[in-house]
Amino acid sequence: MIAPRILLAAGGTGGHMFPAEALARALLARGLQVDLATDERGGGFGDRLPQVKVHRIASGGVAGKGLVARLRNFARLGLGYMQSRTLLRRLNPAVVVGFGGYPSIPPLAAAQRNNVPTLLHEQNAVMGRANRFLAPRAKRLALSFDQVQFADAVPADRRTVTGNPVRPDISAIADAPYAEPRAGEKVRLFVMGGSLGARVFGKAVPEAVALLHEDLRRRLAIAQQARAEDLAGAEQAYRALDLTVELKPFFEDVPERLRQAHLLVTRAGASTLAELTAAGRPAVMVPLPNSIDDHQMANARSLVSAGGGWLLPESSLSPAALAKILEEALAEPARLARAAAAAKSLGRRDAADRLADLVIDLLPQDARAALQGGTH
Repeated sequence: MIAPRILLAAGGTGGHMFPAEALARALLARGLQVDLATDERGGGFGDRLPQVKVHRIASGGVAGKGLVARLRNFARLGLGYMQSRTLLRRLNPAVVVGFGGYPSIPPLAAAQRNNVPTLLHEQNAVMGRANRFLAPRAKRLALSFDQVQFADAVPADRRTVTGNPVRPDISAIADAPYAEPRAGEKVRLFVMGGSLGARVFGKAVPEAVALLHEDLRRRLAIAQQARAEDLAGAEQAYRALDLTVELKPFFEDVPERLRQAHLLVTRAGASTLAELTAAGRPAVMVPLPNSIDDHQMANARSLVSAGGGWLLPESSLSPAALAKILEEALAEPARLARAAAAAKSLGRRDAADRLADLVIDLLPQDARAALQGGTH
């Protein structure tokens, strides 16, 4: 029997593509064929999963756009819908899985129009607009948080909390227990936040560090992401404090940095929260203030309410406010350890397998039986 084909559809940003890649790995391991539909921004999974073919579909966002841009992007979504109908006829997928973002709308809408079972995955604590549009006709809705705004519009028997899949090298961090900093040892602070986070952190973090008690400041080992144009200013600020800091626009070894970190300063995107909870690492979270529907604030509150971190809205971000949180967190190692344990308690390391189980459940009975019997 030819293995069933699963079509994944995701927006081009990492927050959508990372969980799609994790599911693709899980499905391929079970003997299924996997394709990906995305827009021009989505680079696919590249050399990591060359067996997953990428199909480009026209799309465009409409939230927060002017009238002309909205009309143009509605037209692109219409074009993408027609392209998706052709793609579905050619691929004949057994299930279509959407990960949000406007590029997921045309393939999922075409699948629903043709009675192909669809599964949606929501990464954030506020359901995105694409998923809200598609949810009424989706067979199943997979959630990353126990409480997700707008999700109750979908009947409870069609909702499942799977968690948000992360890369295996992130999940593996949880195998080693969190080691709180001991007296006299270095305290490792990792600051990351993408280009938008790096700009505000590039100024605020050095100024906050300058306000810390000198004994604590001398113990810090800081690795910080900073935009290329901000590197010189941040480096100068740290040099004035007689501190040597690793400053880079991008860290290639994020899993290793995360493993070593005692505390992080981050944004609160879905992928960041998934990695923090899978690894079990505490963080001071500064949500992106202009995220759609303020979903980063909702993400951060979910972690803070469990005791897994500290929330500092950007509107309240000042060197003194950040220094106060850092001082309290870093001066008491037991508090860091408790926050790490709380973060880890929310992590679902098997999220990709849980999601793959939902896909299998939507397959036709004969295909499901063949996979379970190992005859694919």
